[in-house]
Amino acid sequence: MNRFYDINDRVRTVALYVADTKCTVRNAASHFGISKSTIHKDLTCTLPKTDRALYLRVKEVLEMNKSERHFRGGEATRLKYLKKRMEEK
Repeated sequence: MNRFYDINDRVRTVALYVADTKCTVRNAASHFGISKSTIHKDLTCTLPKTDRALYLRVKEVLEMNKSERHFRGGEATRLKYLKKRMEEK
C-alpha cells in the first residue's frame, strides 16, 4: 500500500533520501516500494519544478551513479560467476 497521499510529499521524501544516502534509483524504488520509472520521473521532472536546490543535490547523486554504473555491472557479473564456480565445487 502506498503511504504517500500527496505527490509533492512523495517527491520531497524520495529526493531527501537519495540526496542523504547517495543511493541508486533502484535502491530508492526498493526502499519506498515504488517503481524505478516513478522515482526517476519524480526526481528529474517533478522535483526541479518544486524545489530547485534539492534537485541540484539529487542531480549530483544521479550523475555520480550514472558515471559509476559500469563498475556495479561488472562487479555483479564477477560475483555471478564466482558464485557459479563455488556451486560447482
